[in-house]
Amino acid sequence: MSHIKHYSYVFLLFCFLQIPAHASNKVWLIDVKGGIGPATADHMVRGLEQAQEEQAPFVILKIDTPGGLDSAMRQMIKAVLASGIPIIGYVSPSGARAASAGTYLLYATHIAAMAPATNLGAATPVQIGAPELPSIPNQKDSEGTDEQPALVGSTAMERKIINDAVAYIKGLADLRERNSEWAALAVREGVSLPAEEALSLGVIDLVAADINNLMQQLDGYIVKLGDEELTLSTSEVDLYYHPIDWRNEFLSVITDPNVAYILILIGVYGLIFEASSPGFGVPGIIGAVCIFVALYAFQVLPVSYAGLALMVLGIGLMTAEAFAPSFGILGLGGIAAFTIGSIILMDTELTEYQIAIPLILAFTAFSTVLLVFTLGLLVKARKQVVVTGINHYVGSIAEVESLHGDTPLVRLDGELWQVQCDQPLALHDSVTVRAAEGVGLVVTKNNGER
Repeated sequence: MSHIKHYSYVFLLFCFLQIPAHASNKVWLIDVKGGIGPATADHMVRGLEQAQEEQAPFVILKIDTPGGLDSAMRQMIKAVLASGIPIIGYVSPSGARAASAGTYLLYATHIAAMAPATNLGAATPVQIGAPELPSIPNQKDSEGTDEQPALVGSTAMERKIINDAVAYIKGLADLRERNSEWAALAVREGVSLPAEEALSLGVIDLVAADINNLMQQLDGYIVKLGDEELTLSTSEVDLYYHPIDWRNEFLSVITDPNVAYILILIGVYGLIFEASSPGFGVPGIIGAVCIFVALYAFQVLPVSYAGLALMVLGIGLMTAEAFAPSFGILGLGGIAAFTIGSIILMDTELTEYQIAIPLILAFTAFSTVLLVFTLGLLVKARKQVVVTGINHYVGSIAEVESLHGDTPLVRLDGELWQVQCDQPLALHDSVTVRAAEGVGLVVTKNNGER
């Protein structure tokens, strides 16, 4: 009987394991807002992973971005392409845009939608579209008129970058069966489109006034997911907004180029002062922590290590000026190296990932004062002769002011001191301090002086 009972439990457990997991009825809404960088990518990718774990019917990416870093964009697109559930890209609210990296991301989604009065495009890589890059001069055609130069791709390296970007976005367009010709124009010529024109040209799939309108249009919409087709149902679903957690907020703060710049400088200053005044501990610990956090941020940011090396060299030269004054040569060289390194530290033309010039100037001035002058004063102070205690009275000349019994007293620095002398002393005798013993002074009588 016990064996039958045991087998019954096993059978029930087997049947329970065969029951398919119940899919969630929550549609996940994930914000892709602001410049696309490491924090944005982390927030979106982890959100997609959690939505798939919850077996959400689909995910809506609410996009409003001017663009961002190529590495972060590709990380996000890889997550979208690998998703096991449909991903809907929705440029919203009105006035929003999916520019540059946002255009690539919108093309990657299974369904692309936009709110009225939004736009997408201008997908030329920023380095290619930088105004300071040289351009090809106008050429004369056979009739002597000016030919219009190519907008981008005037050098071999630029052509490589632009062709890679075109191939990438055309691949996404072909995958989602969208207008690939316009996608190439968005990269090559930086063109943009408003929502209605994007819909008419087959760049996007839907125009929806708001989330509720989008949900209504998605009801019954057929999505191609791999080799299968899936019909969306929005009649019995709830909208779940994926919040930004502490990890993403922390990553967003430390990957701000200005914050990372400040952290690395605090770290270097902390180590310098720990080395100049060993034993205190706190500056060294804070400095080490700041440096490691800054290095993590630099790992995911487009950092020019030549700029970082120039900054370190500048700080080293200014520190050397403090320890070995060289009439300003080391200090001036350090200031120049530090300033140039700070300006070129971020290896990108994106304004969102540039260090603010006022911050650079402020830290240059601060570093100059801190390292050259303040640290120099500390070094000089450490080299000065110690003037505390009673030993510094040796060699001083004083006058016997009073007698306490048989003990003469002299006044030095406003205080009366007991003195010992091999010769008898009287009032107003002049003495010279020769040594200090305990709390008294050993003196020699100055003969001929009273």
